[in-house]
Amino acid sequence: MSEETGKQGSGLPPGPALKDEDIYEAMKQIPGYLDITPGDFKEVYYLAYRQALERLSRSLTAAEIMTREVASVHPDTPLAEVAAIMGRRGVSGVPVLDGAGKVVGVISEKDFLRHMGVTEPKNFMTLVAGCLKTKGCVALPIKKQNAAHIMGSPAVTVSPDTPVKEVAAIFTEKNINRVPVADAAGRLLGIVSRGDIVRATSGVRP
Repeated sequence: MSEETGKQGSGLPPGPALKDEDIYEAMKQIPGYLDITPGDFKEVYYLAYRQALERLSRSLTAAEIMTREVASVHPDTPLAEVAAIMGRRGVSGVPVLDGAGKVVGVISEKDFLRHMGVTEPKNFMTLVAGCLKTKGCVALPIKKQNAAHIMGSPAVTVSPDTPVKEVAAIFTEKNINRVPVADAAGRLLGIVSRGDIVRATSGVRP
């Protein structure tokens, strides 16, 4: 691991690894006598860094990290089109909106797999295995269906001011990887994924 990747594996948060010369130079810039060793200085730095990450995760809201350009579908969108949209956008789930732009459901890859009869574990290779074991495509049973047939409903949503830490807890509790952000009327504003949370809390920005 390079020194630029931080102290991962030591229980400390990711960040720039400090060399002794970095510490000495920093200590020299502080006026007066410091009754602290370079080792203590380094420990204080990492503890402060970790505290900053904790504070950041508590203060950030869904609106601050959500993706605003969201691929979405309607209840009557054919599943072939839903799959094509997810493939083009490189996403594993999309919200389903009614005519007023309100979130009425969410479709994920797991929903496709479940309705094609794919059992646990729900992943792409399980689908491949199912195709290889049958004479036809396992997707045939849902070929003529639309989004309303397989979407998860009612959708789990959060408000723009929901703390990121609460969003992360929802992911764990509901075993989901994304959640639409909706206004008070239920209209879609954006979406937050696990990746959005990781990117937002993996470092402290000034």
